[in-house]
Amino acid sequence: MASPMTPTTQTSKSARPPQRRGEPRVRVRFRAPFALRCGALLIDYILLALILTFSTMVARLMGGGARMAGGSAEKIGILITFVVAVLDLGILAGLTGKTVGKWTTGLRIERMHGGPPGIGWALLRHFVGYPLSLLPFGLGFLIATVMPTGRSLHDFIANTVVVRETTAHFVAPPRKARPQGAQT
Repeated sequence: MASPMTPTTQTSKSARPPQRRGEPRVRVRFRAPFALRCGALLIDYILLALILTFSTMVARLMGGGARMAGGSAEKIGILITFVVAVLDLGILAGLTGKTVGKWTTGLRIERMHGGPPGIGWALLRHFVGYPLSLLPFGLGFLIATVMPTGRSLHDFIANTVVVRETTAHFVAPPRKARPQGAQT
């Protein structure tokens, strides 16, 4: 079993052509730790729960289900929650590879060959793959802990992988040589 910091290599089809013929370009991707993936998912669902909770509170302040205004406010809240879920988990994840939770935790969803998953694959991953991963007692999510690539059931369904966001590594400038007689 590979550790979360073990890089995985793959060939990149979308990158520039290699220097020599026959040699593929190699990209290094660091798999996302399971706990960080859980944190990202939790952030996404807290966002949705906050919207739904706020709309329920407004509906209760307006009189709950007994009055027409209270029932309408609750229905509008459910509709807004659904729209935000589709925007966050479908469109945003499909175009950028990041949901709000993945953005805050520094993770990214990629296709296996690289690049963002696309809207259709993101919708498939989140709205079909997540429920299927949850069904057998959450075992679909736990697959990520034993797979060397860190992929869960919903990743296999949508042909995606969750990786850590890579940042540029800065190299310290070379030290200047001290004169011979200088003291520290």
